[in-house]
Amino acid sequence: MVKQIDEVTSNLTAIDQKVFHEIVETKQALGNLELANQDELQKGLKELKINSRRKSKGQTTVEGSCLNEELNQPENLDKTRHLQQFSTPFNNRIKTSKYNILTFLPVNLFEQFQRVANAYFLFLLILQLIPEISSLSWFTTIVPLMMVFTITAVKDATDDCFRHKSDNQVNNRQAEVLIDGRLQNEKWMNVRPGDIIKLENNTFVAADLLLLSSSEPHGLCYIETAELDGETNLKVCQALPVTSELGADIRRLAEFDGVVVCEPPNNKLDKFTGVLFWKDNRYLLNNEKMLLRGCVLRNTGWCFGMVIFAGPDTKLMQNSGRTKFKRTSIDRLMNTLVLWIFGFLVCMGIILAIGNSIWEQQVGAHFRIYLSWNEVVNSSVFSGFLTFWSYIIILNSVVPISLYVSVEVIRLGHSYFINWDRKMYYPKKDTPAEVRTTTLNEELGQIEYIFSDKTGTITQNIMTFNKCSINGKTYGDVYDDLGRKTEINEKTVPVDFSFNPLADRKFQFYDHSLIESIKLGDSMVHEFFRLLSLCHTVMSEEKNAGELIYQVQSPDEGALVTAARNFGFIFKSRTPETITVEEMGKLVTYQLLAILDFNNIRKRMSVIVQTPDGQIKLYCKGADTILFERLHPSNEELMYLTSDHLEEFAGEGLRTLALAYKNLTEEHFKEWFKILQEANTSLDSRNEHLAAAYEEIEKDMMLLGATAIEDKLQEGVTETIACLSLANIKIWVLTGDKQETAMNIGYSCHMLTDTMNEIFIVAGHTVMEVREELRKAKEHLFGQSKDLSNGHVFCEKMQESKQGSVLEETVTGDYALVINGHSLVSQFFQVLSFPSQPK
Repeated sequence: MVKQIDEVTSNLTAIDQKVFHEIVETKQALGNLELANQDELQKGLKELKINSRRKSKGQTTVEGSCLNEELNQPENLDKTRHLQQFSTPFNNRIKTSKYNILTFLPVNLFEQFQRVANAYFLFLLILQLIPEISSLSWFTTIVPLMMVFTITAVKDATDDCFRHKSDNQVNNRQAEVLIDGRLQNEKWMNVRPGDIIKLENNTFVAADLLLLSSSEPHGLCYIETAELDGETNLKVCQALPVTSELGADIRRLAEFDGVVVCEPPNNKLDKFTGVLFWKDNRYLLNNEKMLLRGCVLRNTGWCFGMVIFAGPDTKLMQNSGRTKFKRTSIDRLMNTLVLWIFGFLVCMGIILAIGNSIWEQQVGAHFRIYLSWNEVVNSSVFSGFLTFWSYIIILNSVVPISLYVSVEVIRLGHSYFINWDRKMYYPKKDTPAEVRTTTLNEELGQIEYIFSDKTGTITQNIMTFNKCSINGKTYGDVYDDLGRKTEINEKTVPVDFSFNPLADRKFQFYDHSLIESIKLGDSMVHEFFRLLSLCHTVMSEEKNAGELIYQVQSPDEGALVTAARNFGFIFKSRTPETITVEEMGKLVTYQLLAILDFNNIRKRMSVIVQTPDGQIKLYCKGADTILFERLHPSNEELMYLTSDHLEEFAGEGLRTLALAYKNLTEEHFKEWFKILQEANTSLDSRNEHLAAAYEEIEKDMMLLGATAIEDKLQEGVTETIACLSLANIKIWVLTGDKQETAMNIGYSCHMLTDTMNEIFIVAGHTVMEVREELRKAKEHLFGQSKDLSNGHVFCEKMQESKQGSVLEETVTGDYALVINGHSLVSQFFQVLSFPSQPK
């Protein structure tokens, strides 16, 4: 390989040779070099281009849209930047349209001929051009056929014009790009990998950027990702400390030199893996260092970023896919009907051709005396063949040529009716219904299943701290003078937080015993709220007059940090190395030693901090099923008591989390931290190594308690689900809550009702357990259905593997299926179909 590289680079300049060798060495270090032969090396080098957009004493290379490099080169006297890219063009242009001027006619005709009726009439037109069999003029078919094609083409062209208009609007947006040592306005479509872009507050991100610096302390910035994932909560991104020092210094930004090696373009919005090589150091890059195209910069004055992926390589476009010709179920049905009609037409043509041949031989021959033929066809078979096609032409109107045009006109009318529908108007945000495609209107009436997330869709995604369990004691309920539990109403007096000047005035809590425990100095209660104020990713912003604003990525974290704030443990600020908390009026700064991030597999988050007196502590919060497995054996009694409290909270439809802590010795932490650093710097299977390191430290923890958060239902969701159920639409809802919480929410929104015949629960941990539970549910379902006479009725076809036949079963009654995530993943798509009505 080295010999091949030397042979290929022998004719390059010294600068280009060094640049290419740096790329090869870096790729070899990652184990990602796949240059198999000399031809591939030469192909790569032929695409070495010169880009002098921003002047500096270095050069930038971008390899495969995922390698950016700047190296100080004393030989580079002309101060140019070299840009190498093996895969995509050097622009940021996007394209969502289907046609252009040259491709519109052939592509649109190809799409229209996928409709069987259009192909049918084209075939008839060809037949009418044959004089021996045609009794009609060819223009009687081509004129209406051309009208049909024209009307459909005009509609398709109109839809595509809107796509072109949207593309041009996006591609011609202006961005501030560092060019020739100064910021210049440049169109988005001209942005290239390696460019440095300046973003202002409330502006869209033009490409996938590596965040370099921002106006906020420690290189922080806030982004809204609603265009990407639909979430309106602000997310926090943070630049590397070494690049955040660049600030807004244009000269230093233009002289930035470094190598970024990262994964190839992909569509994973929540994942990015890369390494920055700069000044003989290596810095790890992850998704928190990236600003993706489609995001909006919020609550941040400005920031600078370097383009990593542009145009079709961006994650937004990787998720978009190509614009395809969509055929609805009505289109497919009409194609099937046309085929059946054509089959009927062929049968009629055969019958009439045979009848005509018989008549011609027995009767028609006598008419030749005074109606002689110009040329007599002696073969009766050939005569019948010609007659068959003549009858096909005569009877062609069996398939109406206006069939598809009528459907298109109906679709257009439906789209206007949807836009004008007052019942689909949302007055709070002045948002009417908007039809973005006229092709798929009728598909709304063909929906059989609805898949929905719970949080933010079924519920409001507005979290409030409702109850908690601390050291085996519950807080949040209200009792009367006789010690009886009472319901909270408008007359219930909330806790007075006036003693806390930084308390959130919107926060309300009604159990006065908790604030009394705080004031009495209960150590476990203090440790409980200390954990809530430290173990999170919330960012704080202090406004004028001491107003404290929290920027949260998760509403759950916002609710917990706000609760800690009101009870006297106020999260004030954070840096990459410290977290500052005001504890009962005393300002305390903790050294932030490590953050063990939350993900859907771990289902927990931990922080390791060092107190001012030098004590090292691990604070952890997460799902109780995960956390309880990692507790010290001495917590068994407290764990059982807290489990009862969690079941009680879940029964009320509250979202629950368990909290735990662990005291660490300095020697233990140092040994573990070496393991963490090795995992962080590993280029192969980094996530697996990090998970193993986290598991090593998150064990033998001490249980503190649990939290219970309320997320209220959306307005009108109960009525909506009832209407969908009447339409016999099956509803699947995904939630990360406990099973009890999920079922309680199901009852609250009437997805589950007491009148249901059966609610099947599948919670097996192995494939065989899940298969057995589904088998029993299926047997019970069909065994009971014979005796029921009311409810919704629907049919499912079951494949009987032993008999190889299809058996149609009728299920009567309302049923629901509750299945946990483990069972769903391990078995659901492998078992026999389950013909219930999941709700």
